[in-house]
Amino acid sequence: MTATPLVLAGSLGSTQAMWDRQVPALAARRRLVRFDHRGHGHSPAPPGPYSIDDLGGDVLALLDRLEIPRASYCGLSLGGMIGIWLAAHAPERIERLVLICTAAHAPPGSDYAERGERVRAAGTPEVVADAVLARWFTPAFARGHPDVVARHRAMIAAVPAEGYAGCCEAIAALDLRDDLPQIRARTLVIAAANDLALPPEYGRAIAEAIPDARLEVLDPAAHLASVERAATVTELIADHLEEP
Repeated sequence: MTATPLVLAGSLGSTQAMWDRQVPALAARRRLVRFDHRGHGHSPAPPGPYSIDDLGGDVLALLDRLEIPRASYCGLSLGGMIGIWLAAHAPERIERLVLICTAAHAPPGSDYAERGERVRAAGTPEVVADAVLARWFTPAFARGHPDVVARHRAMIAAVPAEGYAGCCEAIAALDLRDDLPQIRARTLVIAAANDLALPPEYGRAIAEAIPDARLEVLDPAAHLASVERAATVTELIADHLEEP
């Protein structure tokens, strides 16, 4: 398999399992690297707060450990924020970029800071799980797929409080708007029409600032578009990576 590897990075509160529906088709075309953000899934949860520089540095360290000099990168939400940082600060490492339901700046940062404080005080992100799920999926999808909703609720609740809170603080301090015009990796931005967490205008702003970026808006879809519109998102990723 000679194609450039593809890194898949998920949202705040998720694990690498959120990409399960993309893996079969994409793995048939290239090597995939999925990982858990620090403080999520199988990754350790050092004391926070974290920064986007910390989280981007984690990805570079992972690529070094896997001896991958250059990769394409697909990130959703927090994963997309890290992708912007990587493409701007380590451009030699990123070949193509897919940014899904994400933002370069997500005001007011106080909302994420307060969420982090609440989770740290409670000792578990379960206290915010239902509110998060209401933004992750459209009501129609949630009603029709209760098993999917339950699985992702359990995913959120299982994240260590310090890891969830630390990543909230990274988002609260985020401002990558000045980095966007520097990005030279060919970029696809995917937004979701019903995304209440990071509405489509955030994706539109990214696509307008990155030279030659392309924007696709999925309707219907909410924040976890890679789950709700799995087949469409998979096809968009694959086509973007393979177009000449």
